[in-house]
Amino acid sequence: MNSQNNMNGMNNSNSSSSSRNRQNKSRLSQFKNEVASSMNVDLKQGYNGDLTSREAGSIGGEMVKRMIAYAEQNMSDNN
Repeated sequence: MNSQNNMNGMNNSNSSSSSRNRQNKSRLSQFKNEVASSMNVDLKQGYNGDLTSREAGSIGGEMVKRMIAYAEQNMSDNN
């Protein structure tokens, strides 16, 4: 019976973790679209194989740059 309770707890944990993962994935996709839009790069839903390597790399690089700036700002706010 105790192992059954542990199994139910794991299922609930996996379920909420899966829900958070979907939310995070959606937020990251939204962030990517915002960055691409600000760089005048047209991202489509789904396949974007027509982007140049430079365009795709610029989007990823800008995302990292903004995430680092956000982290630095929040770390300094906590001190």
